Amino acid sequence: MLGLSRWTERGGSYRTIQRAFHTPLDWGMLLWTVVRTHLLARDGVYLLAGDDVVVSKAGKSTHGVGRFYSSIAQRPIPGLSFLALSLVDVEQRRAYPLRIAQHLPAQTPDPVTPTPKRGRGRPKGSKNHAKPTPILSAELTLLAALLRTILNLIAPLSVKHLVLDGFFGTAPATWMVRDCGLHLISKLRHNAALYFPYTGSKPRRGPTPRYGDKLDYSHLPADACVQTVTEGQIVTQTYQFTALHKEFADPLNLVVVVKTHLRTHKRAHVLLFSTDLSLSAALIVDYYSLRFQIEFNFRDAKQFWGLGVHFKLVQSSSVPEGIKITA
Repeated sequence: MLGLSRWTERGGSYRTIQRAFHTPLDWGMLLWTVVRTHLLARDGVYLLAGDDVVVSKAGKSTHGVGRFYSSIAQRPIPGLSFLALSLVDVEQRRAYPLRIAQHLPAQTPDPVTPTPKRGRGRPKGSKNHAKPTPILSAELTLLAALLRTILNLIAPLSVKHLVLDGFFGTAPATWMVRDCGLHLISKLRHNAALYFPYTGSKPRRGPTPRYGDKLDYSHLPADACVQTVTEGQIVTQTYQFTALHKEFADPLNLVVVVKTHLRTHKRAHVLLFSTDLSLSAALIVDYYSLRFQIEFNFRDAKQFWGLGVHFKLVQSSSVPEGIKITA
């Protein structure tokens, strides 16, 4: 608001801008109207991308101030946290912000009495059951509400994939995205316990196993290599296959990108995955790299719209307690 008041001419004081923002407006609808009218292509391919942005803030009077992890500072800092969703144009390789919501600091949970451990082995009479519905964290609950709101808003536009960073590469996040009707593209931990699907013969007794051999990242199957690129002393190999994780209900379309230094023979790998089994490895890598476009939205918000030094969040009586939707 301070930046806007400085740019305006006579009649655009700080209080005038503050009164304008105090007026109840559907900023999500306004943003979508601008994107739909001026930026969308009729036959374009689009993704949804989401991420957190943390703004450092001193003091205790600002609404929602708390301690949040900052990737820039590499530690939790006092400030404000916002969860944003943007529409990414694959051809133009640009992200258009649609909605942002404040992530309130977590409350101190009540102490939980640990359940006693049962003995070894499977209890008699137990049966196999489908994986239970996971308990969503406050952040995932907020993300689910934003996703359903945006999907209803952009209903004529066909969007199938949501791209999130490795923080959301978990089973509850995957379940939540699939429950919203989208496919997730994200990243797993480098040491995730993954298994190949069982391909052996049916055992004489008992059900057919679901999990086969455990994935060894130092000895990946050669027939799964889909691309090899050499640049100087670095060799990049891309592997793609279907893998299973014991916490995920559905199979994962896994892409392993391995980089090897020819002189030192040091290796490093990244695990990308999608719940869409029809995506190629090249599309998964490309779509995940497009997630970074949302960072430019955050940069513009900090440089041109005061989401930084001059940022101030005022509690308003016109906004209900809890989730505060801003623009």
